[in-house]
Amino acid sequence: MAKTYHRPTLLDHVRTRYFATRLDTAMSVLFGAITLWILWSLLNWAVLDAVFSAADKELCGHDAGACWSVIDARWRLILFGLYPFEEQWRSAIACAAIVLVTALSCVPWFWNARRLPVLWLTGFAVFYVLMAGGYFGLKEIPPQSWGGLSLTIFVFAAVAIIGMPLSIVFALLRRSELPWIARTMGLVIDTIRSLPLLSIMFTFAIVLPFVLPGWLIGDKLYRVIVGYALFFACYQAEIIRGGIQALPAGQEEAAKALGMSYWHRISYIVLPQAFRNALPPTINQFVITFKETSLVVIIGFFDVMASGNAAFGTAEWSFAHIEVYSFVALIFFVFVFALSRYGAYLERRLAVASR
Repeated sequence: MAKTYHRPTLLDHVRTRYFATRLDTAMSVLFGAITLWILWSLLNWAVLDAVFSAADKELCGHDAGACWSVIDARWRLILFGLYPFEEQWRSAIACAAIVLVTALSCVPWFWNARRLPVLWLTGFAVFYVLMAGGYFGLKEIPPQSWGGLSLTIFVFAAVAIIGMPLSIVFALLRRSELPWIARTMGLVIDTIRSLPLLSIMFTFAIVLPFVLPGWLIGDKLYRVIVGYALFFACYQAEIIRGGIQALPAGQEEAAKALGMSYWHRISYIVLPQAFRNALPPTINQFVITFKETSLVVIIGFFDVMASGNAAFGTAEWSFAHIEVYSFVALIFFVFVFALSRYGAYLERRLAVASR
């Protein structure tokens, strides 16, 4: 008599993984109880016993939970920093424009060497015009008055827009058939990658003005962005070069045999497959870049982290640093988690497309 195949259920997997032996059962119950206790304690602190309104600030402390009153009272400072109060609607719309551009980048129709750059350049131009002003009747606001989440997004978007094309150029130069070009580019990339990002930011912000002519110095924020983009490009160039090296050598040789020019081979054969191979580390590089934007606070910029420090920097709210840092951490988590999920979606889609 033929035996029937029993497909394992979720309950079977749980029993096999966590309750296979008496020791496994005891450890699962123990750590499960600890986990539930931690989650319940966090729920009590963050929601059930928390104070949410700034008007109820007097209830904070004692037996109360989290004092979210500081967020209710200081959220504008955290999100917009030093940006003028009456113009903060511009900063909000500018951030929404970049978020919209990021969302549209997930639409496959924009996955084109022409459409995607146009989309990002247009969105970044809208962002910059809204933030800086001076056009269309908008009041001009210098970069020194920018801050909060909008400054963080500006630094990240500018680094990505400048650094990604630069990384492609660096990767192609390093694999050049001319030894002096390949070795020189390799020396530049390895030197910059060996330096801490903070030292590069200090160099571009403080040291560089002493060696540049006056007309080329520009604003400190823009110099820091250029230095950060150069740092990003060197790391991303190695990621792209790794994706290129993973390609079978016969593909490019076949393209040469067909008479395809260098740029046609690079544009239609090499780079599309290289980016597919390098997708996971590329997404990881973007995540790291977004998180490391908080380093600009050391150079004297009022980003979202510095805005959070200022939110509890007064005697009135000095006790609420945990709540402020939790709110800032939530902001970073939302952006980073969205980037990671988008990367996972791209991996699944490209894996299906490559079959």
